[in-house]
Amino acid sequence: MEMNLQPLAPACHVTGQPFVEGQRVASYLVRMPTAPDVIRHDVLESAASSYASPGFVACSWVQAYKPRRAEENADRAMKLTADTLFATLADAATERTPENTRLIQFLALLLERKRLLRPKGRSADGANNIYEHAKTKQLYEVPVGELDPAFFLQVQAQLSVLVGTPKVRAEVPAEATASA
Repeated sequence: MEMNLQPLAPACHVTGQPFVEGQRVASYLVRMPTAPDVIRHDVLESAASSYASPGFVACSWVQAYKPRRAEENADRAMKLTADTLFATLADAATERTPENTRLIQFLALLLERKRLLRPKGRSADGANNIYEHAKTKQLYEVPVGELDPAFFLQVQAQLSVLVGTPKVRAEVPAEATASA
C-alpha cells in the first residue's frame, strides 16, 4: 500500500494561523468527492470543532507539531506507505480513536507479514501486543482486538477511501467459457 500525501502543513487549515512547535494539531485524511486523491488537512486542536470536512474522513489523529528540518527530504516525507502510516498512528504521542485503532491493528498484521514488525509478546496487563520495528528497533504497543469478518469489513471500508476501491472485472458469460 503506497500513496503520495502532503506532509504536515505549516498552518491551520481552518484559521490560517501558523503552527508553533509543541501545539496540538489534528490531522485528517480526506477523500474528496470530486477527485480520486486523498488529501491531508491539518487543524489546530482548538479549532477542530470548526473544521467541516469537504469529503469523507478516512482517519484522523492528534499530534504535537514539530517543524520540518531544513535537511529533511520533503519528497520522502510525502510518500505515505503502510510503514509510515503505522508509525504515525501507533506513535505514543498520537491519540487513538476506534477508527485509528482498527487501522493500527490491520497495519501491524500487514507489516508483521512483511517482516517489518516483529512480535515481542504482550504488555503486562495483556491489553496490547508489543511489536518491534525491524529497522528502527522502536517498540509499539498495539491493542489486542478480535480479527473477525466484521473487523475486516470495517478496515476494507477505511482502506477503500485511502487507496480507492478495487476495479470489478467484467463477468464472462458461462456460454463463452464453455465454448472456449
